Amino acid sequence: MDRAISRLSVFSWALYDLANTIFSMNIVSLYYSLYVVNVMGGSDATYGDANSISMLLMFLTAPLLGAISDQFGRRKPFLIASTLVCVTLTFFLGVPSLTLSLVLFVFANYAFQAGLIFYDSLLADVSTEENRGRVGGLGIGLGYLGSFIGVGAGLLLLDRIGYPGMFRLTAVLFLIFAVPCFLFVKEQPKRQHHVHRRTFVGAFQQVLVTLRHVRRYRDLPRFLLGRLFYADAVNTVIVFMGIYVTNEVGFSETQAQVVLLVAVAAAVVGGFLWGIVVDRTSPKRSLDAVLLLWMLDLLAAAAIAYLHLPSWLFWIVACLAGVALGGTWAADRPLMLRLAPPEYLGEFYGLYSMVGRFANITGPFLWGVIVDRLGWGRPAAILYLLGFVLLSYLILRPVDDTPRNWSVAG
Repeated sequence: MDRAISRLSVFSWALYDLANTIFSMNIVSLYYSLYVVNVMGGSDATYGDANSISMLLMFLTAPLLGAISDQFGRRKPFLIASTLVCVTLTFFLGVPSLTLSLVLFVFANYAFQAGLIFYDSLLADVSTEENRGRVGGLGIGLGYLGSFIGVGAGLLLLDRIGYPGMFRLTAVLFLIFAVPCFLFVKEQPKRQHHVHRRTFVGAFQQVLVTLRHVRRYRDLPRFLLGRLFYADAVNTVIVFMGIYVTNEVGFSETQAQVVLLVAVAAAVVGGFLWGIVVDRTSPKRSLDAVLLLWMLDLLAAAAIAYLHLPSWLFWIVACLAGVALGGTWAADRPLMLRLAPPEYLGEFYGLYSMVGRFANITGPFLWGVIVDRLGWGRPAAILYLLGFVLLSYLILRPVDDTPRNWSVAG
């Protein structure tokens, strides 16, 4: 049955993507990592471990969070609660104690990731089958705008308010842009259930059932395994790029902020161009090309440090990284759609998301091991990421993404 969905509801939902991207860019990717390493005397491993712990907590509890919201029949109250927790903890990240600050970050990032589960599920309430892609695309577009707002604020104010001030500003901006979603998104009524122990047990049992089920489809397990390795590399680049360009390449804080904006702009253009490539060739061929571009780019990033090449070359590296980032998601999601049968798409997308979350645990942790615990340095960590992308490329080589006729397939 057709539903009347107001434009205000759609725009308010998409605006939340802008809000949470400000947190993702300012806290996860840039200012907080620089604060930990360059101001508070922490190491790459210190920040990487905190990141990994928060993602491990999310990995273990994500099925439960989804199950609880399903049982209550409403997502928005959970989205509001998780956002308020994230905003409050982010506001106090600049406390004098590094240990306390890292604890606050672990739970702020956990709350941020939890909010994504509830936010994504609200897409069904602000869209129909006919316009779901366009509505989701609006959220993605506003998310990129959030990156520019977050870093733009830093360019204007960081020298005046310092890192603690940036954390407080980020929290305020997150809340301001999130409020319309809280007020104007109208959830469709759903049947409520009582939450009981079987909710939690059933969530994990479903994961086990899905793992057994996925083996029936020849190329799907190979794709998910390959995705584990390239997602590890891509997510780790996002987390440590700010530290790498300042402490390894030698950029100033201002240059680091600008280079991230350049990379985001390149990702916007790259996502659009790779979308055309995917439609004209295939998701698998496009992903192969994207992975080759990642390998070239990571090799160049390591070479600049090892060979003491001019730092201006990293502007080219940043642009290519942005193009590759946009292409990764432009090809990755359509390939998943090509390989998974429509009747099990929700089930397999849960596994797809779990693979990404697991990569978020292992990537930052291994970076810290290589840089600090083994003492091999950041360029060596870049080469480990290169190795993971190469491994994923080799794993994915046999994958066939020829369109299936699922109506007759087993």
